[in-house]
Amino acid sequence: MDNEAHKIREKTIVNNRKARHDYHIIDEIEVGLVLKGSEVKSLRSGKGSLADAYARIRQNEVWLIGMNIPVYEKAAIEQEDPTRDRKLLLHRREIKKLIRRVEEKGVTLVPLRLYFKNNLAKLMLGIARGKRQYDKKVEIAKRDAKRDLDREQKRFKFKI
Repeated sequence: MDNEAHKIREKTIVNNRKARHDYHIIDEIEVGLVLKGSEVKSLRSGKGSLADAYARIRQNEVWLIGMNIPVYEKAAIEQEDPTRDRKLLLHRREIKKLIRRVEEKGVTLVPLRLYFKNNLAKLMLGIARGKRQYDKKVEIAKRDAKRDLDREQKRFKFKI
């Protein structure tokens, strides 16, 4: 068999970098989205935002709230609300697992990354716990220290 025919192709549309800054990501799960045709075209052109988005479980269904997909300019008459709630596609057992996880204190569902996988729109949903302010400061200090260390190593590497 030809291995290239079975190759998985992924193209990232949007990364939610703020989510990794504000939350400890406990687990990740890949989910599908219910989208309209014009929304898919808008995403293919690289537009979309996960900045203020979050997921909620309502009546044993998972919904993405607050994701912004701008209106596709070349779309026909039907114009959708760019920030409408969108249903996420999961198996029933995955939803039950999420319900159990979210019932824990301080745990929430946060969208991490929106991408196309083999021409299907997918969302990486994170099961997350919020960081405290001091956690963020410690993380920033570690990142700065690592950057300084890398800079020093690079400087000495070229002098030798």
